Amino acid sequence: MATLLDELGATLRETATRVGPKVVGVGNRSAAGSGVVTGDGQVLTNAHNLSGDGVTVTFHDERNVKAEVLGVDVDGDLAVLGAATEGIEPVAWSTVEVAPGLPLIGVARPGGRDLRVTFGFVSGANRSFRGPRGRKIAGGFEHTAPLLPGSSGGPVVDTAGGLLGINTHRLGGGFYLALPADQDLKSRIESLAAGKVPKTRRLGVALAPARVAAHLRRAVGLAERDGLLVRGVEEGGPADTAGVREGDLIVGAGGEATKTLDDLHRILVNAGPTLELSLVRGNDESKATVTFPD
Repeated sequence: MATLLDELGATLRETATRVGPKVVGVGNRSAAGSGVVTGDGQVLTNAHNLSGDGVTVTFHDERNVKAEVLGVDVDGDLAVLGAATEGIEPVAWSTVEVAPGLPLIGVARPGGRDLRVTFGFVSGANRSFRGPRGRKIAGGFEHTAPLLPGSSGGPVVDTAGGLLGINTHRLGGGFYLALPADQDLKSRIESLAAGKVPKTRRLGVALAPARVAAHLRRAVGLAERDGLLVRGVEEGGPADTAGVREGDLIVGAGGEATKTLDDLHRILVNAGPTLELSLVRGNDESKATVTFPD
């Protein structure tokens, strides 16, 4: 047993030495997280680690650098920053398949504080979670390497120090969900680094889920309908311009039913320059055509 523990300790120390300098703190006065060097002058972190104006990157030698935001994908919870990495080698990408039971190491530098290195296992694959604006992010994996708040954006690596994923969503008790370091992530990093931000269709409304809408309609004696209740409308936004009003029930979009927020988000991802909404106002049904800005 002592031999196994000694070997694990040696692996953690080696990871701290090999990967630690590539892991940075990211933040400002209102947000703090971690990040990892993925290219010359390039740092990857989570979008939710950016808040307000000005982002600082803190390196292993306590050097603080004001970073440039090259690209942000809020719904995918990724951001690529430009910062003077001063010759730090980018993290290597793992070739190991992520599957339950795989041993891994979580590495973080929360808000630029001391390095954290912890051991765990992949406990679940193909997990989904919500991004900063509530949209579902699919394809993540769950692991048991406990990490402190502020560790999101930092890497999860295999026992050889190869990048397996990016810690993104803290489950509580220190457990994390991570975005896998696959070809899709590489492509997204390249696009964001080039300033190519994904276009996301937005209606400009605040919505209540179907169960809330059903409860409120029952409370005022209206017939039950599956749909999403409009709780607020952004002035001058696409929905406002199309005539959508607070209290409307969105029961369909693009010819498909909208029983859940995920239904609507999925439809918006594939929407063209216009989208027809099916609305219920009181007991009256109507249509509204939303036009999205270029």
